Amino acid sequence: MNSADLSKILEEHKVWITSMRESGSRANLRDADLRDANLCDANLRDADLRGADLCDANLCGANLRGADLPDLTFVILGEKYFIGITNGEYVRAGCQNHTVEEWRKYSKQKIAEMDGRKALKFYPRLLDIIDFYIGKGERPDWLTSQEYAYEVTE
Repeated sequence: MNSADLSKILEEHKVWITSMRESGSRANLRDADLRDANLCDANLRDADLRGADLCDANLCGANLRGADLPDLTFVILGEKYFIGITNGEYVRAGCQNHTVEEWRKYSKQKIAEMDGRKALKFYPRLLDIIDFYIGKGERPDWLTSQEYAYEVTE
């Protein structure tokens, strides 16, 4: 979907929300290709997003309350980073968006390059979240090393 069409749909949806559904129209983004779309801070409350491809979409700060989302799509609030899981395949943590499999296999150096010690400390929590929503999976061996334990507790 091109950005002009998306903007028009979001404007009509905004009118629909603010008018208490009296005018405007509900955002029908069912089966829409929203890959790489910037939906940061978008009001998608009660929007129809079923079947939409949200891979690499920026949903940071988006209002998704009551929205019909694609299967295995979750927005997790209250963590150190914004976390979004799209189609059970991609996980965005902060500004990093990678496949579930990539997240499960990253080296300590790669995680540290993302956001330093803060990312290293959060990484096990992120894997816990992925395990909860997607299913239990493998973890890198370095997470159980004494060196790692020392780094994140000092």
